[in-house]
Amino acid sequence: MNGFRTVFASLLVIGIVLLLPFSGAMAKGTKEKPAADVVLGLSANKVTYDRELGIITARGKVEISQQGRTLLSDTISYNQNKNVLTASGNIVLMEPTGEVIFADYMELTGDMKDGVIKDLRMVLTDSSRIAANGARRSGGNILDLRKAVYSPCLPCKKDPSMTPLWQIKAVRIIHDKKRRRIEYRDAWLEIKGIPVAYTPYLSQPDPTVKRESGFLVPSFGNSSDLGVVLKTPYFINISPNRDATLTPILTTGGGVGIAGEYRQRFMSGELESFASIALDKNNDVRGHIKTKGRFNINDTWRTGFDISRASDDTYLRRYRFSSPANLTTNLFTEGFRKRNYFSANAYAFQGLKENDNPGQSPYVLPLINFNHIGEPDRLGGRTSMDLNFMALTRNKGTDTRRLSLAGGWKRPFTDGKGSLYTFSASLRGDLYHVNGLARGAGKTKYNGFSGRVRPEMALDWRYPLVREEGNVYQLFEPLASFIVTPYGGNSSKIPNEDSQEFELDDTNLFSVNRFTGLDRVDSGPRVSYGVKWGLFGEGGGYTTAFLGQSYRLRKDSTFAVGSGLEGNLSDIVGKVVIAPN
Repeated sequence: MNGFRTVFASLLVIGIVLLLPFSGAMAKGTKEKPAADVVLGLSANKVTYDRELGIITARGKVEISQQGRTLLSDTISYNQNKNVLTASGNIVLMEPTGEVIFADYMELTGDMKDGVIKDLRMVLTDSSRIAANGARRSGGNILDLRKAVYSPCLPCKKDPSMTPLWQIKAVRIIHDKKRRRIEYRDAWLEIKGIPVAYTPYLSQPDPTVKRESGFLVPSFGNSSDLGVVLKTPYFINISPNRDATLTPILTTGGGVGIAGEYRQRFMSGELESFASIALDKNNDVRGHIKTKGRFNINDTWRTGFDISRASDDTYLRRYRFSSPANLTTNLFTEGFRKRNYFSANAYAFQGLKENDNPGQSPYVLPLINFNHIGEPDRLGGRTSMDLNFMALTRNKGTDTRRLSLAGGWKRPFTDGKGSLYTFSASLRGDLYHVNGLARGAGKTKYNGFSGRVRPEMALDWRYPLVREEGNVYQLFEPLASFIVTPYGGNSSKIPNEDSQEFELDDTNLFSVNRFTGLDRVDSGPRVSYGVKWGLFGEGGGYTTAFLGQSYRLRKDSTFAVGSGLEGNLSDIVGKVVIAPN
């Protein structure tokens, strides 16, 4: 108890002494008021006080907190007469603005705003790092570092001493927190430790600045088509809701170009545009544009567009923008109200493959969808209605008009023993009108109307079994689906525009129609079955697995060889998901 009192008294003395600079300042004039945020905290294993020299020394896990700053060190001494605070050994200074300074030796004023620091390492608010042989601190805002290095790269986890991907070495680095700037004097840019560029002066905003005009990090590259490629983006901060980026593109073998990006947010929408233009070595002008807009009209309706076009098939790949197989332009309007959904779309496509024929690229105007789900009825089921209209036109090839209307009813129920059932029934009618549809081996052209009517019924069954083991829940669930539809329905007079790509997986194995669109139907009675297993932790992590297969009474030639559904038995479908918390 006596030892505790001695330490407490010593801490009280050092606290009073450290506050003397503030009390002296406040005594200079009666108009000055004491700072309300001056709060001092101190802890240490041992404290001594030399009354003759006016020096207080704290040793062992020393911690001082003052005005939002916290200083940690093995040893801290304070000279009351000179108002000098000295720290040595494992020093950590945490700033109220978020920066953290590590050092071996510091000599600061009592308020920790001015002084010198040796062997400094600093972590900024965005986790970028600065290291220096020494630094001078002024006013708590300016840190003047000598023989310093800056890098935004995080240390390698396997070897933290490894040279970062890129860094800036400078004779001086000045961090001005008030101006929120970092300035470099006599600086070299190093990539993997190799100096590649020199500048006598360089300035950048510090991490507290979220938006400011200036150069962004340049990018270097090399390709067989363009040679060496240098891109130097410049960011333009127009206003809080608007900005732009201009990127000159310099190449040694592919000419020059420039890319531009513009972004703007509105009260009820947003706009993003990206475009480029290049003059290649043959003096041919090439380019592209990609624009996206989204606008909310009211609580029900919204509209928007996506526009993507390129001057030729190889431009995007050649200049390293992207490498899509095709470009899609889409204009749309859609509305949501209660259980109703409406959309009207227009599409244009540009194929970028070598064998694409521009004349056969379709234009879709319009594509209209309406979906409705009714209120629960007296039997516990819900009715539904789906309407689709499409008008597709080509400069060369098949033109298609399609009207599809489907009505259905669905009801879930249980048997009281744990089984979950869902019964559904629907009737769908499709009407087509085509021009120039190629039919059969002779590729004769068909012009005229065609259609089909499709009744469908399905019964889905699931039997989920759950077991709790401590903080872990285990699920085992067998499931099956029995589907009855008529055979046929895929007439050669009906074009296939939206069901050309098919992939059997766990998401469509139990679907009534496993095609992605409306032009092709999955015909004939069949049964699908599978089992699902899952392990779920209390913290949110989980692991799931699924295996399934389907069987049809008669083969369906609509499915191509290799699709997994060309025979009576389908391929086995499996999926495993591991999601640790």
